[in-house]
Amino acid sequence: MKTRSLAHAMLGGAAILSAPVAAQAQSSTADIVIVTGQSFAEDPAVVADARDRLSRTPGAVSAVANESFESRTAQSLGDMLRDVPGVLAQKRYGEESRFSIRGSGIDQSYHQRGVLFAQDGVPFADADGFSDFQKIDPLTARYVEVYRGGNALRFGGAQLGGAVNLVTPTGRTAQSENLIRAEGGSFGLARAGIQLARTNGDWDGFAAVTGMRADGYREHAEQEQLRGTVNLGRSFGEDREIRLIVYGADIDQQVPGALTLANALTSPRMANPASLAADSARDQTLWRSTLQTRWRLNPSTLFEGGVYATGMDLYHPISLLIDQQSWTQGAFGRFDWEGEVAGHRTDVFWGAAYRQGFVDQLLGPILFPIAGDSRREATGLDLFMEGRWFVTRRLAVVAGGSYGSATRDYTDNLNAANNDSVDFDWLAPRIGLLWEDESGLQLYANVTRSVEPPHYGALVQAPFPGFVPVNPQEAWTGEAGARGRTGPVLWDVTFYRSELEGELLTFNNAYGLPSAFANAGDTVHQGLEAALDWTILRAASGVLNLRGAWTWSDFSFDGDPAWGDNRLPVAPEHQLNATLRWRSADGWFIAPSVEWRPEDVWVDYANTMTAPGYDVWSLNAGWDFAGGVSLFVDVRNVFDTAWAPEFGAISNAAAAGANLAVFYPGEGRAIFGGLSARF
Repeated sequence: MKTRSLAHAMLGGAAILSAPVAAQAQSSTADIVIVTGQSFAEDPAVVADARDRLSRTPGAVSAVANESFESRTAQSLGDMLRDVPGVLAQKRYGEESRFSIRGSGIDQSYHQRGVLFAQDGVPFADADGFSDFQKIDPLTARYVEVYRGGNALRFGGAQLGGAVNLVTPTGRTAQSENLIRAEGGSFGLARAGIQLARTNGDWDGFAAVTGMRADGYREHAEQEQLRGTVNLGRSFGEDREIRLIVYGADIDQQVPGALTLANALTSPRMANPASLAADSARDQTLWRSTLQTRWRLNPSTLFEGGVYATGMDLYHPISLLIDQQSWTQGAFGRFDWEGEVAGHRTDVFWGAAYRQGFVDQLLGPILFPIAGDSRREATGLDLFMEGRWFVTRRLAVVAGGSYGSATRDYTDNLNAANNDSVDFDWLAPRIGLLWEDESGLQLYANVTRSVEPPHYGALVQAPFPGFVPVNPQEAWTGEAGARGRTGPVLWDVTFYRSELEGELLTFNNAYGLPSAFANAGDTVHQGLEAALDWTILRAASGVLNLRGAWTWSDFSFDGDPAWGDNRLPVAPEHQLNATLRWRSADGWFIAPSVEWRPEDVWVDYANTMTAPGYDVWSLNAGWDFAGGVSLFVDVRNVFDTAWAPEFGAISNAAAAGANLAVFYPGEGRAIFGGLSARF
């Protein structure tokens, strides 16, 4: 244990504190997550374009290329975004995860809110903003854009956490014309996929099919999936195209449920007895289709827009049966203009996004008598604009904002007394500064307002009739940071502070419910996000690289009548992810990595219970052979550490009768392997 602690301390300290002494080599940048204002010759064109676009943002942004996770068994957002600071992505079971950026939706014990989650610019969420993770296919993301905090204005988003956008390959941007991939390993995992990319004159196409099955680490955690993607495009000259993207999936997932902390650490493979009794599952069939365009109107003006529709059938027996059919449609459009104003370089984007949809829901008895039959309708409109005006050649003033409106209409087909509707609207301004020198060093600062109207889970709280009077969550966030390159080191550091009013939390409140959404008083989210990518050595024999992401999160109440200045639960104060990779000139690599929470984490708002910190080590290795064939081995949790990284928030764990079964055990030692061929 002492040896492991010393090793993770050395690796973690190096990842954050080390500075280059003698190495002057340049790192391979095809898979880095740090965005700077500098282009890199090694970047694939599509990723280089994304980094350039994101570098115009006066705030924290990241770009994660497929190259950074293709040599691992990436099943969830946590696998894909582990090197992005500020992101808390922890697996619960299957693809169900916690996902939070800067404490967004931090108390959410199922699915996610507070982050605009999209693919190719199209939201994955229902019309009320609530979304989950089973819908994504990590193998068909060419790259992922992460806009942390108030930096998601390009999508019209005004959420506290920002936005995540997965970009699908096209026939022109895919890594190869043909890809066959197969992988498998512990817990009965077997996954296979095939991808095809073609161009023919002005036409291009990409198609992918992925199938997976797994027994799961825990009892009652089996899953089966089949996913398909088609991306068909027609070009009409440079920067002019129309594109149809169709995605469908059939996903069956057993739900093992949450455990007490003692069971999570000592009997992690067991299922919650109630989940077994209810035969809990989450089975869904979904499809989505997008018709969008990118059209150069003139040398200075570019238009991007589209229409989309998505539908889902959900069969979700837990303690009760949830049977849903949902439909969401929307449209979006954005103009980008570059030119001069008053003799100074200027660029501006402006646009609109509209969505509407409904969820028909039936509730039925499983473990206790209940009946429900309702329709939930929602709309949302965002008008947004942001511009940069260069006061000097290097310094830009950035200003913009969004106007948003949303409606919620609820119809209870069994009891009209529960019918209700509510409208919301808001303004979210933004102002900032961005400075860049010749080397690509960037300094930035901004102040942004965020607003999150309540979703149906917060408004509809039986047995209370109609809507519970929950208000939108509002916040002002100040952010300052720097990013750049110093010799062989790419680095990115950001500090932020968000002052929230009416944060949506699930704690014992005036309505008497033990776990119901309510508006808290004043709360504060502040933190520091740091990342680096350091090429320690480049020699004829290979390259040694260290990558690290450290997040400091200080989330607390601010003079709350019940909780005082207590810390908010769930988010660790410190979290480090670091990977040391040696890539040989002969084509093989080996990469030990660590996920480290050095301190215990609060579980309840009363601050009476903690979950233990941990250090979990993994080892990734592989070989690229001639002819486009690659082999990898991915060993997770090498020392078989008992850990509980994910759990739901409790009001007061010391209170009599408190439900303490809120923990999801981390997976034990696992070995996965994969083989792919590109040609």
